[in-house]
Amino acid sequence: MDLTAATKKLETLRNLMAGHTDRDEERRILGLLTGASAAELNFLLSNVDLEALLEDVDDRIIGPDNRTALLELLCVRRASELSIPSRASLVTALQVGATLEDAERRIRDVFLGLHGRELTAFKNLLDAGGNHQDLEKLLFDDVDDPALREDILAHIRHEAEAAPSGENKVLSDIDDTFYANLKDRRYPSKTVYPGVIGFYAELDRGPGIMPGRDGDLTFVTARPNDALGVVEDMTLETLRERGVPPPAVLSGSFANLVGNSRIADKKFDNFTRYLRLFPEYGFVFVGDSGQGDVEFGERMLAAAPHSVHAVFIHDVVDTPEATRQGWREKRIFFFDTYVGAAVEAFHVGVISRDGVARIACAAQESMAGIAFDSPGQREARLFELERDLKRAAAVTAAPVAAAR
Repeated sequence: MDLTAATKKLETLRNLMAGHTDRDEERRILGLLTGASAAELNFLLSNVDLEALLEDVDDRIIGPDNRTALLELLCVRRASELSIPSRASLVTALQVGATLEDAERRIRDVFLGLHGRELTAFKNLLDAGGNHQDLEKLLFDDVDDPALREDILAHIRHEAEAAPSGENKVLSDIDDTFYANLKDRRYPSKTVYPGVIGFYAELDRGPGIMPGRDGDLTFVTARPNDALGVVEDMTLETLRERGVPPPAVLSGSFANLVGNSRIADKKFDNFTRYLRLFPEYGFVFVGDSGQGDVEFGERMLAAAPHSVHAVFIHDVVDTPEATRQGWREKRIFFFDTYVGAAVEAFHVGVISRDGVARIACAAQESMAGIAFDSPGQREARLFELERDLKRAAAVTAAPVAAAR
């Protein structure tokens, strides 16, 4: 690609979009995009405001249907020439605001034009936008035509059967799982649990020598969503501020906010949707014993026993050991520290031996920086950590230093 020529075309495109765009300018925009090479077209779409472009080009009651022509050009005629990121950016722009019928049809066309690993990569890009406009919202909210939605989901299902990813999606609760926030008084409020971010990373990485794709972390929370996505966007910002790589979030609802069973019901509904979006993946879930997550995990395993590999429950209510053992037989593993969770995850085959060692080191470093409310609180947490560090040392066959 001649970068100088492509840059001049980009400047022309931006000038045509400036201010009010009349039908002659729309015609010139269509001509510029039609005449661009594949490399130039990707360059233009990657460097222009796609949302503004789609708003600037209109259909008219009397006159040319330029928006229809633009969508036909980008989503059908030249879609195969677009990179996966360009296609994801295009669909994200179509998702913003009211997603009209013509946009829904073209979103369907883009999905159906992708296969195998490319389709998986495309879905993951849509799910990692860093705000509430994710894949779940796109297909179960913005695309509201049931027939179009089913076309997309059937295509996803068919492609998953032909090309399983071999990786796991990591699903996690937030409150009392990621940080102390509701029932857990064992740590100072809002403390991020030692080793939890490393645990997410190792589950995402997988058990093999070669790491899996980064970015397969999704939070499933009881926190209610709203029409504008404000609560979900605030949740994402909270997670980012505490060091979590960009995740997706599946939110709860106000109607299901009270009562563990109702919370579990909403989380389970979200999981069944997510399973339909990513059937080529396996799943692991990380939750806590304080708010419906054990019931949710049990229902996950019952609904998709071949897809859900394990459920890890951070115990914040002192569950008796005999009860823990009963759940363990169902692949629901209770733990006190994320080092203990790592040991269980290694034994069930979802993280590597080296991953256990990395989580152990991260947990020790994090524990040292916590300002506990009392010496007794600190001593109790150190006792749990040192006990689980010994278990980790047995797994890694290497000495692990004491936490003190």
